[in-house]
Amino acid sequence: MTTKLVIFDLDGTLVDTLADLAAAMNTVLARLGYPIHPVPDYRFKVGDGVAKLVERALPEAARRPEIMAGALQQFLDYYNRHDMDATAPYAGIPELLRALRARGMQLAVASNKPHAAAVEIVRHYFGSGLFGCVYGQRPGAPVKPDPAIVHDLLRELDVPAEQTLYVGDSAVDMETARRSGLTSVGVLWGFRPEAELRAAGACHIVAHPSEILNLL
Repeated sequence: MTTKLVIFDLDGTLVDTLADLAAAMNTVLARLGYPIHPVPDYRFKVGDGVAKLVERALPEAARRPEIMAGALQQFLDYYNRHDMDATAPYAGIPELLRALRARGMQLAVASNKPHAAAVEIVRHYFGSGLFGCVYGQRPGAPVKPDPAIVHDLLRELDVPAEQTLYVGDSAVDMETARRSGLTSVGVLWGFRPEAELRAAGACHIVAHPSEILNLL
């Protein structure tokens, strides 16, 4: 069936947020007296929501509820002030989004980033006219790969699953698409390697944003 909607993951798919996420978490770790991590290591710590990022970054002995809660709040306080210091769209993404809209596609974002930050970043880098709906992690809502966020988007935009592509850079994204009944597209410019995407059952793999146009 004809594609009518393309849902994108945000971090590692539309924008490269790794440096800002790493800086925020390393700042918190340093304040608490814990070892920091090299920026590339954060490729495998992000993707499952900020609570899981904090848990993975803390030393195992410090993964107690009271420490994790405090570290999470410090992370959010810092990141909310510095979430666009080094973040930028990936090359070819703005052109892809404009091309999709020119073809009449609806666009949406489904992210495990806190909702307010996801909305702010999308508005800042892509304006307010490209995306019909942007959902980040919302209080009380499960994080991906739970399909609830996709179901909410499909309902909001009134598009069936069989007319929707889901684009992301991780196994979490591929699993989200599978659970939602969507065709998945794994991207190679993001945080996770091709082997992970293939093992997670990606329907398609693309190396450049423009290749997504060939899948419509």
